[in-house]
Amino acid sequence: MKLIKTGIKLALVALVANATWHLFVAYSAHYKFRDSVRYAAQNRGDKTDEQLRDYIMDLAAQADVPVPAEAIVVTHEGLATAVAASYTRPLELVPNRTYPWTFSFRIDTFTLQAPNTGALKK
Repeated sequence: MKLIKTGIKLALVALVANATWHLFVAYSAHYKFRDSVRYAAQNRGDKTDEQLRDYIMDLAAQADVPVPAEAIVVTHEGLATAVAASYTRPLELVPNRTYPWTFSFRIDTFTLQAPNTGALKK
């Protein structure tokens, strides 16, 4: 009987460790991506909103974050830049069972240089 209890306890510890590991990997990629987006928004230079969004898509690919392009919204007003993103990623919290896990963030920051509006200068 004691052997069965020990086996059940070990199985529960293994399930918790597995779920913790998968959550850690997903959240570390999410925070790495979010921090990269914040840095990109703060140092956007004269990039247009579309150019910044394309750059953010490159950052998502580098961080292994499955964010669709339409889920990234970049806006600016003067020196203020706002970036919002949301995506769902499947996580295997229990072996052989995936659960959809939604991640999202919004970044409001200022830049030192006004972004390019894409309009022709006269």
